[in-house]
Amino acid sequence: MSLDLLAALRREGDRLASMPVDALSSPVPTVPGWTVEHVVRHTGKVHRWANAVILAGPGADTGAVAKSQVESLPKGPDCLPAYRAALDSVVATFEQVDPESTVETFVGARTAAWWLRRQAHEVAVHRIDAADAVHAAGGPAPEAMDPEAAADAVAELTEVQYPHRLLLDRLTPDSIGRTVHVHGTDVDDLEWTFTLGADGLASTRGHGKADVALRGTAEHLLLVLCRRRPLDVVTVFGDTSVAESLLDASRF
Repeated sequence: MSLDLLAALRREGDRLASMPVDALSSPVPTVPGWTVEHVVRHTGKVHRWANAVILAGPGADTGAVAKSQVESLPKGPDCLPAYRAALDSVVATFEQVDPESTVETFVGARTAAWWLRRQAHEVAVHRIDAADAVHAAGGPAPEAMDPEAAADAVAELTEVQYPHRLLLDRLTPDSIGRTVHVHGTDVDDLEWTFTLGADGLASTRGHGKADVALRGTAEHLLLVLCRRRPLDVVTVFGDTSVAESLLDASRF
């Protein structure tokens, strides 16, 4: 079954928009200094930015669009309806635009489908942030992520986020040239091997041997790689220090 990223964006966005008003001041356990309100306002502004960049068309300056066309969401309880409006707007754009049309991104010219994938996974991780805060304050545990969507989020992290945002100077000298393998247990084809290098991270898809292997559900692997869960939620085989070096450089 092919993954419906538009449905994933809508599902996770609806969950974030439905956070209780009285939880807005709750701190996010895994993002020090942030509250649920920070999460909602940040994610809504990212939706507004993506929407504006797509509508600006090929050749748009993504930084200039962010500065001149994208307003922050209001503070306080009004951030929740403002977030839902931002979500509705970007979903409507994705419904109308040709997914193969060329648009600008922060990594150069790509397609509108690239932005859809980025938005779906952006809101999924931040929805977990907000739900973790609600849970820590005595509310229900976070709803599970869709396994196929979580697996694609791991792939997108590997293909987009790691090359663009990994802090290479945080890799320990002993970890350079060493490898990390991740293996999903609840979906097919979730296997990656990362080779840590001083000039970047190389990744290959598929089964392989490595200095350390992480085995778990797609959701747990994603949240570990995004530093939202500790390593002990997955099974670790091999040299844990290599995985810890990768995670220390993964400041998302």
